[in-house]
Amino acid sequence: MLFSIADDSATLLLPLLCLLFAGLLTSVHSLHVSILKQKACPQYANWARQSDGKELSEGRYQLPFQRPSDECRTFYSQEVEDAIERLRPKIADPDLFRLFENAFPNTLDTAVKWKGFAWKDEQEGDSANQILSYLPVLQASEDPNSLAALFRGVINVQSRYIKITPHCHAFQPPPESGINVEFNGAYTMNTVRMFGKLGYDQKKTISSDYYNATGDIGPFEKYLWMDTVEVILAAAEAMRTATYTPDGHIAPSGYTMKGKTDRATETTSNDGIGNPVIYTGMVRSTFRPSDDATIFQYLIPSNMMFARYLEEAGLIMQRMDTQRSRDLESRMQSMASEIRAGITKYGVVSHPLFGAMFAFEVDGYGSQNAMDDANLPSLLPASMMGYVSPRDEVYMNTRLFALSEANPYWAFGNVFNAIGGPHTGPTKAWPLASIVRVLTSGDINGEEQRDELRTILRFGWANGMFGQMILDIEARMPHILDDSYQ
Repeated sequence: MLFSIADDSATLLLPLLCLLFAGLLTSVHSLHVSILKQKACPQYANWARQSDGKELSEGRYQLPFQRPSDECRTFYSQEVEDAIERLRPKIADPDLFRLFENAFPNTLDTAVKWKGFAWKDEQEGDSANQILSYLPVLQASEDPNSLAALFRGVINVQSRYIKITPHCHAFQPPPESGINVEFNGAYTMNTVRMFGKLGYDQKKTISSDYYNATGDIGPFEKYLWMDTVEVILAAAEAMRTATYTPDGHIAPSGYTMKGKTDRATETTSNDGIGNPVIYTGMVRSTFRPSDDATIFQYLIPSNMMFARYLEEAGLIMQRMDTQRSRDLESRMQSMASEIRAGITKYGVVSHPLFGAMFAFEVDGYGSQNAMDDANLPSLLPASMMGYVSPRDEVYMNTRLFALSEANPYWAFGNVFNAIGGPHTGPTKAWPLASIVRVLTSGDINGEEQRDELRTILRFGWANGMFGQMILDIEARMPHILDDSYQ
């Protein structure tokens, strides 16, 4: 689901609970009258499983047209519709195009559940990932029904909630929306990372993604965005501490968590503080983006993304050009530098087959977890998020490791090979990992990309990111779209 808070001002109640599993998404749009109108529309998940009467693609897979009727779509973007029509004659394979026209607009078609109005002084993180797929087509616009307005709404609602509970990785829908869901308050670095992400492109953060695409500084000045940044910096600083004080006692932790569960991946050790760490400059995370508990709390991919986003958010601070913004930029750049130094010192390890590569998790004592996970952020997209160059030797070694049987969560077989993860269990590959493999591939001949496209056609896709992948192929290697994958 997506919830968004628009630019206008009105009085709102302050929500106090954070919620949702990491896989659920929270941003917004669509007026109350629209929701009433949509009550007559079928529930999308049920309708999508039905095949009767749907137009089929002309390829071997005969894929049905899965977009809701116009009146049942939850958000309309002319930029997205134009992109679909632009690609129609460029994608030669009919099944590949059907996947694209079904998948790319799916978030807008089905997941934008409510649009409200924001406080002037108060303003969440998987919602960022949902709409960041539309960055390639984002344009500046003051229209309250535009794609740009949807981005502003997500920045707004994330800012509002992070200031209340910065450790939560997802939140209750605004109470005025009337939408209720169960909650899970496990801490990951996702919230603080993805808020930064709502303003950059996939290499930056949502705040900087939006700013870089539109040049619009308004949302960051209007909704006390700097207050949220200060909260994020304080929360991150509290999670950089070592487990033990200099005199050997347990140091206070910015976050602890214990859960009643029969799965080790859903709670933490040592009465909620996790396995011990020393100070490294990095930020601890008790859970991964997949909702699985970390083994060693310095989760390298999350620290990579956070460092990169701290650096990128400085562009917004520079534009604001006040003493406060300059002070914040200095703090952000300093923390980013210290995190990078920690990753270089503790996160680069020597593998017997691949040489120097990034570990997935470390504790600073010398313990390391050599693996990669399909969920984002992971090690595979380190170049995609701009942390390292695609030609960086350590990254190239890491990529080779992640896409090999040396990775304990590399799922392989006769027809489908991709990274999986402990959240779904061994042998279960994620199509999401195939998409990231295409997005990070430097194969100029295109064979790696073609192999993954055949896999994705056969097994599925991650909707918005699949569309983003097709747009990336159009930009970098358009000749691949001329091929048939039948």
